[in-house]
Amino acid sequence: MAIPDYQTVMLPLLGFVSDGKEHQIREAVNALADQFNLTDAERKERLPSGLDRLFDNRVRWGRTYMKKAGLLSDPRRGYLQITERGQDVLHKKPAKIDLQFLRQFPEFLEFQAPNRDDDEPTMADMQDVSSETPEELLASAYLKLRKQLESDLLASVKSCSPEFFERLVVTLLTAMGYGGSLADAGKAIGKSGDGGIDGVIKEDKLGLDLLFIQAKKWDNNTVGRPEIQKFVGALYGRKAKKGIFITTSTFSREARGYAEGLDSRVILIDGAQLAELMFDHGIGASTANSYMVKRIDSDFFEDDEIGTGRQSRA
Repeated sequence: MAIPDYQTVMLPLLGFVSDGKEHQIREAVNALADQFNLTDAERKERLPSGLDRLFDNRVRWGRTYMKKAGLLSDPRRGYLQITERGQDVLHKKPAKIDLQFLRQFPEFLEFQAPNRDDDEPTMADMQDVSSETPEELLASAYLKLRKQLESDLLASVKSCSPEFFERLVVTLLTAMGYGGSLADAGKAIGKSGDGGIDGVIKEDKLGLDLLFIQAKKWDNNTVGRPEIQKFVGALYGRKAKKGIFITTSTFSREARGYAEGLDSRVILIDGAQLAELMFDHGIGASTANSYMVKRIDSDFFEDDEIGTGRQSRA
């Protein structure tokens, strides 16, 4: 089955701790994963950020919201326990526990929207629609913004001149650590004179190996196997084994299959991947705003020397 969202896990989580004992959060996560019959792959699936497992994150947020509503407590770090209010809720046998259910408790309402105007939207308003945790909402919004910017970047590249595209390729490869200096790489592009090769740059700053480049600024035409064969033929003519074929369009299935079966190392970069690399390395894109997501530093709160005039341990 699909990984349940954080609201779906609330009632099962409360039921798991209904014995009134202290339970480790990890114990609860594993028990709920078993209850929902999650596969090993689903248990290991991570958030887009890669910082946390998706199901773990959803269970923890279910715990957090029920804690804010007074249904759960944290008897000690890493543990959870049902409260008297939580027991009362279970005795009423609700069909489900979600954000709407928790809003009957004033503590939860205050947690969701402290001292706000009625018309001011909150993260909780968005969660009612999406059922995503705050981290998931941030990741979803980030991915949408990224994909839109990548699309705009590719459109801009397609509209530029061939000469500008060559300079862009040089700048990108240099930013990725290839080509030695920008000046050295710039001299190597567009100077080959070989019909199948547009340039040759150093693979590293010392020039221990060379990369041969073909760059095609095409709009919508698909790069087929013949173009790759021509490029590979030029590589063989120079006894080279490493090449990069970059295009602003796409590669056919036959072209990719041919490249994958070669003894030579030939990398194909299509328009979508080109835009991704430009985004990752800040080529043609600059940072407008940035947001830092922080977590509790448990080591800080375990340090008895804080505030005693002595240095905290490293």
